[in-house]
Amino acid sequence: MTAENRPARYAFLGPRGTFTEAALLTFPGAADAELVPYATVPAVLDALRRGDAYTAVVALENSVEGSVPTTLDELATGEPLQIVGEIHLPVSFALLVRPGTALADIKTVASHPIAQPQCRRWLAGNVPDAEWRAATSNAEAAQHVADGHYDAALAGSFAAARYGLSVLAEDIHDVSDAVTRFVALHRPCTPPAPTGMDKTTVVAFIGEDHPGALLEILTEFSVRGINLTLIQSRPTGAGLGSYLFWMDFEGHVADARVGEALMGLRRVCSDVRFVGSYPRADQVRPEIRRGTHDDDFTEAAAWLDAVRTGSPHS
Repeated sequence: MTAENRPARYAFLGPRGTFTEAALLTFPGAADAELVPYATVPAVLDALRRGDAYTAVVALENSVEGSVPTTLDELATGEPLQIVGEIHLPVSFALLVRPGTALADIKTVASHPIAQPQCRRWLAGNVPDAEWRAATSNAEAAQHVADGHYDAALAGSFAAARYGLSVLAEDIHDVSDAVTRFVALHRPCTPPAPTGMDKTTVVAFIGEDHPGALLEILTEFSVRGINLTLIQSRPTGAGLGSYLFWMDFEGHVADARVGEALMGLRRVCSDVRFVGSYPRADQVRPEIRRGTHDDDFTEAAAWLDAVRTGSPHS
């Protein structure tokens, strides 16, 4: 098979049987791609940066536990990558054990660190004496159980057959209807075309901390009627008090209101990283306030040009 005919390689957090793989399988093109698992989120993203993968899929945010710090930090400060799509995956855990294991036999439970807090009360009520062990993914936890290292794993029920385990309990969660948001990434590229139901992600760096610094950033969105869906501060690593702001908001970089806001950010921040404009997974169409449609910006620019040139204007 020639390089031109080879299927595209999609990198994801492995091993096989993770929620990330389940999310990836819903992404367009994945059915015909070569799916390649990596041991950690940084390894997934580095594979994409090297060109070893065409697309990478990683978890970004959970509706119960919030953002995934490793993903945010890698995308905010590592070699640039670009979000081209997002996937919302409902998440419910199962307790996977080796065949014949009973609840009373469980002394250790393994999972990804994001999973354990989502099931803390269930674990306390059903296996109160079991100690929790961290794994790089829930599928890795299942693999460790199959290998005899731990007694049970919190993972997707779909991982049981892959690792020869039994589902001792399923639909495990402390909060119902939990959803994890995954993002699909490419190397820097032209953003997908606007759909009218889009989201944009940027990272803003404040050069010098001062009163009103965050307000300056938020004002660029507020005056243009742009709704932020996520704002998260993270340390830059340059010293105490040095922070960056990760922001997701409604709209596409091609929209006039978004473009104006990004130019405003570039003026007041020491740096702005564009992380992507992409279709929203929930397909929600934003409400565009009066005065912030593209036509409104075009008309206002024409009016200003007329003022500057002395042309007739109203």
